[in-house]
Amino acid sequence: MTWQGASDSHPSVRIASLAPSMQPTERRVALWIAQDRQAAVECSAQDIADQVGVGRTTVIRATRTLGYDGFPQLRVALAQELALETVADDAEPSDQTRLGKLRQSVAQFSGRLGDSVAALTAEGVDAFVEALDTADRVLVVANGLSGPLALDLVLRLNAAGRPAEYFSDGMAQMIAAHQLGKGSTCIVLSGSGANRATLDVMEAVRAGGAHQIVITSFAKSAAHDLADTTLVVPPVNGGFHDELMHTSRAALMLVTELLVQAFVEHRGERGRQARLAALSVLAGSLQEPRGE
Repeated sequence: MTWQGASDSHPSVRIASLAPSMQPTERRVALWIAQDRQAAVECSAQDIADQVGVGRTTVIRATRTLGYDGFPQLRVALAQELALETVADDAEPSDQTRLGKLRQSVAQFSGRLGDSVAALTAEGVDAFVEALDTADRVLVVANGLSGPLALDLVLRLNAAGRPAEYFSDGMAQMIAAHQLGKGSTCIVLSGSGANRATLDVMEAVRAGGAHQIVITSFAKSAAHDLADTTLVVPPVNGGFHDELMHTSRAALMLVTELLVQAFVEHRGERGRQARLAALSVLAGSLQEPRGE
């Protein structure tokens, strides 16, 4: 699999998303570049081949897998990315208090949020919206730290007039999966795309013929292989190791919120009326603070 996302996506985003699916020797090249981007800018393809212990053709293949015509284009993209980061670093305060560090982390995180949609394709977003609009039944599946995202997505879909289901219990997920068939849609949320419990449910869904949409952080994974449609939201903190260690779901949550908004807009007046009904319920549940 080669890069299918936005052409101006940063090299580190492409590497984080694609590295797990690359051939072993190509992955070694990509990870070496990611670990020392500054050095990679100063290297030729042969220099990197010598550093990694592979042939020059492997470096060229890795470059093309990442979506670049050649290694010179990758070097330029790396230099541009590093330059943008230098500007951002210079603008950050030097406050080393806990609050200062928290603010710096938020600034760094927000600076990369644009990368969250870099791997999305028009075809994938359209498939998500169309599947939701036409499905007889919608089941949302997630486990582990992706579970709260699934609950949030279901609540937003129901508020948008699209009934959807989510079960936190693994057995209940499996029972629901076996009851899906053609005409139904299963939306799977999995940062790693490798959660065993989630994959078992996906196998059951696939056997029944329901349409499966996976929202994940990596362009190639076991979940991707079982899906009909994959929406990739690259990890903003780095690669697969960071996904396992830090498991940030902020980018995934942001994108799912925007996908629901796209669905509401697609439904036009139906979507607007559903939102108004939800707001009416919310307004009725609010209470003015009591006076002293």
